[in-house]
Amino acid sequence: MRKILVFTNVSLDGYFEGPGHDISGFKRDSEAFSRRGNEEADALLFGHRTYEMMKFWSTPEAAAAMPEMAQVINEDQKFVASHAPFEPGWKNVTVLSGDVAAQVKKLKEGPGKNIMIFGSNTLCVSLLQASLIDELQIVVNPVVFGEGTPLFKGLPKKVELILREAHPFKSGAILLIYAPVRDQ
Repeated sequence: MRKILVFTNVSLDGYFEGPGHDISGFKRDSEAFSRRGNEEADALLFGHRTYEMMKFWSTPEAAAAMPEMAQVINEDQKFVASHAPFEPGWKNVTVLSGDVAAQVKKLKEGPGKNIMIFGSNTLCVSLLQASLIDELQIVVNPVVFGEGTPLFKGLPKKVELILREAHPFKSGAILLIYAPVRDQ
């Protein structure tokens, strides 16, 4: 069975974005992501707002700046959770609307490697509630926003996690890898 892996950034004071959806305070090096690489996933899952930001990778600017990353993101299958269907305007994209949790469960049961979620806090909250997240890769960045949107805002119940790995990086960021504790 495929796993759902979340990769997200957070500030030292617990925000995944600053005021106005600002994420410019996070480290832009790829050291934390390349630590795990893309070998374990062959599909990407986004919330609609994150998807709109990620469409940058389909541009010539992205291909010139980071050609290998742009190629991987453009070639991977992409799924977008949205409240309503829309025309994605990018290749290899399937829009999921309606009962997204049920559709993601079917994706997990299907063939392929794991599915990676970048950011997409609202989507992560709904998938955590449905016990569909298998791993959280959280990069704690050496920045304090003071205000913003808390990581996992809207989660209505406690989710216990177990730390699987921790990796500090030269940038001062720390990658923490957690797995949800499942009822035995």
